[in-house]
Amino acid sequence: MKRFFFLFAILLVCQLHSQAQQAKRIVSLVPWVTKSLYLMGEQNRLVGCTSFCPVEASYKIPVVANAMSVNIEKTFTLKPDVVIASSLNKPETIENLKKLGIKVVLQPYPESFEEICTYFIQIGELVGQGVKAKAIVDQQKVRLAKLKASIPPGKNPNVFIQIGAKPLFCAVPNTFMEDFIRFSGGENIASELKLGSVTREYVLKQNPDVIFIVTMGIVAQEEKDTWLGYSALSASKSKKIFILDADKTCSPTPILFVDALEEMIKLMY
Repeated sequence: MKRFFFLFAILLVCQLHSQAQQAKRIVSLVPWVTKSLYLMGEQNRLVGCTSFCPVEASYKIPVVANAMSVNIEKTFTLKPDVVIASSLNKPETIENLKKLGIKVVLQPYPESFEEICTYFIQIGELVGQGVKAKAIVDQQKVRLAKLKASIPPGKNPNVFIQIGAKPLFCAVPNTFMEDFIRFSGGENIASELKLGSVTREYVLKQNPDVIFIVTMGIVAQEEKDTWLGYSALSASKSKKIFILDADKTCSPTPILFVDALEEMIKLMY
């Protein structure tokens, strides 16, 4: 009986410690982290976000940052338990936040679907939802396996994923964007590149069978029309030039990744 109460006491202390470690007031400077918290139903912990976070967040929650800078004074007044930042935030901004006694967690940008899942679970653990986050990851991995199994055998189209227009960038190896190509059964025309900057001439020389354009607004349609204008291009001949939702495709969360992949596979085949 004494041993039972001893074990119970240990479990209780561990639970209380875990609860104490949970971040109850979060400022997210990373849009995909904000989306992750919404997917886990933990958006009530958010007390600050960026202007690039989901509309439902930036509409209700104080905006403390834009693409260029972070309002450190405003962030401080929100009394966050933690600020989640990324490598896109300036080092001096991170240091200034730390000097004010604010805990800063640096969240790396995922380079693969596996890293997307790993980081998603880490965010879940930060808010005491590690089990729920892992369950979401497991569900998406099952979806992913089914999608892969649905791909017609023997087809390996050459694929170009265009990210932005001026300058022209593409998906390269060691990025989760290339996982879209690999998981859909395609071959990346930029597989030998390390940097994503390319010229239109390079793309034409590689002659992709499928082109996905990941950008927004009228620019996306203009780019599609431009590619369709090259009549000798394989993707132009087969009319396999598609515009993808940038908000979904560029948001590295497990659910949105698989959603985007599902759309790409349907369009490709």
